[in-house]
Amino acid sequence: MPLFREGSGRICLDYVRTLRHRGSPAEAEELTDPAALTAWVAQFGPWDRVAAVPDIRAVQSAQTLREAIFRVVDLARKTKGPVHPTDRDRAVINKAASQHVPIPSLDRRGELQWTAPDPIAAVLATVARDALDLVTSSTAARIRRCAGESCQAYFVDLSRPGNRRWCSMDTCGNRAKKRNLRARETSA
Repeated sequence: MPLFREGSGRICLDYVRTLRHRGSPAEAEELTDPAALTAWVAQFGPWDRVAAVPDIRAVQSAQTLREAIFRVVDLARKTKGPVHPTDRDRAVINKAASQHVPIPSLDRRGELQWTAPDPIAAVLATVARDALDLVTSSTAARIRRCAGESCQAYFVDLSRPGNRRWCSMDTCGNRAKKRNLRARETSA
């Protein structure tokens, strides 16, 4: 079972979800230490296991990147057009995106192998590049915020009518349906 939530439709939005319940009293940081960052990279990167162990500064940089991506994605969601982020957010994302990404190669057994000088930075470069692609594409108009009471997670609404309300029908959507059913039963 994955440690971190998936399913937003973009790796950059899954990364932004590492600050859960953003802005609410239940706000919870998931990238708390080097082990948590390594676990996120192992879950979302191409490696089953990541041998590199980042230091606390790398965790702080990863959190700074996440917040810059959040602000730029939020801006893209609201404007539905070209984004004009702060110089600082743009610099943080561009710096991360400029790092080496995981490099695929075929080994002697015919299996796909991935390499990177720094696996943590490589996966975060992939995240940053995905954010840049998302906020400059027409898909930015499909970024939604979950209607779940305390969730606030972003996702890409790829439904045909474009009216998806929840980040996940299994969690937030199901809770809302149960709450509505209880309310109807109590008022009846």
